[in-house]
Amino acid sequence: MTQPKNFGFGEDEKMLRDTARKFLEDNLSTDRLHALVADNPDPGRKPDCKWDQDLWNNIVELGWTTIVVPESEGGIGMSLVALASVVEETGRAGLPAPFIATANSSLVLRECDTPAARSLLSAVAEGQAVTLAATPRSGSWLPDDTDATYANGKLSGSAWFVQDARKVDTLIVKAKAADGIMLISVPAAESGVEITPDAIIDLTRDQAHIEFRDVDVSDHQILAQAGTGNAVLERAEPGILTLVAADMVGAGEWLLQTTVEYAKVRHQFDRPLGFFQAVKHPLVDLMIMIDHARSLVYNAACAVDSEPENAAKFARMAKARASDVAAYSSNRAIQFHGGIGFTWECYVHLYSKRQKHNQMLYGDASYQRARLADLLMGPTGG
Repeated sequence: MTQPKNFGFGEDEKMLRDTARKFLEDNLSTDRLHALVADNPDPGRKPDCKWDQDLWNNIVELGWTTIVVPESEGGIGMSLVALASVVEETGRAGLPAPFIATANSSLVLRECDTPAARSLLSAVAEGQAVTLAATPRSGSWLPDDTDATYANGKLSGSAWFVQDARKVDTLIVKAKAADGIMLISVPAAESGVEITPDAIIDLTRDQAHIEFRDVDVSDHQILAQAGTGNAVLERAEPGILTLVAADMVGAGEWLLQTTVEYAKVRHQFDRPLGFFQAVKHPLVDLMIMIDHARSLVYNAACAVDSEPENAAKFARMAKARASDVAAYSSNRAIQFHGGIGFTWECYVHLYSKRQKHNQMLYGDASYQRARLADLLMGPTGG
């Protein structure tokens, strides 16, 4: 298979992206975002979970959570390219909602292709928020690495680094059974499920680790049978990496545009800050980096849609380059805002923290390049 022209980004995808951008500009200004999630600068504060549930309900009504849900399950069945374009806009807005967590979960559910998974996809189409609880305490994304176990209809153990755990209705848990790895649907409010918030740097999201204490599991909750869970996650991983990369591209664009505007109005030595080459040249470099990362994101998304044999390779390229953008955009934005750049009142910190979180999520740039090398040249054992 070959990729379509313009990565398959046509008029429908453009209209979806533009509508998303307009909605977020109208309903989530940066002033409102900062007032919502950054009202308490106390470093000793407890982990917060601040988000606008009415805004989330509006997003659900707009159908964003159904973009990649098949029509047969009540979704609109569009491409990952379409979804990536909306995720880029949510990154630009710093959206504090379980949108990416639910989107990533939808990609996993599509790959399960079981009655239970299709039922949960239908619930997503109706507005249910879902997240992945698939990472052990080690943080490893290795196939058989999980701290949760399933036996005799009971789920025990734990999951770590669970994104937006306090905002979702359902968890997709990776567990080890006698016959291998399986995936299980667990209501977040189920008896025996204990969610403990993590203190993380990103104010626009929450993260938690979760304990499962003999949680009852019925057959209709089994999304992927024992022995098939690893393959499901492996097939879904390129899409997951691509969406996180799209979020970094969007946040990088906000940091670039905000810094450019500041460089126009801030004067030093009787000149606009942007007059000086030490400022303008790095901003041009950042613009080029963002365009490069954006191209890799849509290339990866299109590969998931049209040439899955290349999806893993292209997705790791996108995640690695977007992580570079995240680091550089944050660094230059803080530096070029000068004395106010590192302050709580300067909105740059919201995006810099979101970028740092995304850099590490599912593996940073170095990790992705190491895995890419394994794909291209074979495992080195390093």
